[in-house]
Amino acid sequence: MTRLALLLCLCSLAACSGKPPAPVSQPASATTTRLATPWDELKKDEQRARDVQKTVDQQAEKQRQDIDTVTQ
Repeated sequence: MTRLALLLCLCSLAACSGKPPAPVSQPASATTTRLATPWDELKKDEQRARDVQKTVDQQAEKQRQDIDTVTQ
């Protein structure tokens, strides 16, 4: 039992060498690549809905102007 404790102490001391770990360099593409999130698709759908609403509003305004032109 004492040999096991001694072995565990030696292993833990050997693991603590005092040197900081070498920094891991990131590839250039990894820093510019953005991870996809579940909200990305929702944001795309929301923007698409805004674009469709904008088109509908523009067409409705044009139709109102056409009706005003005819009725005058």
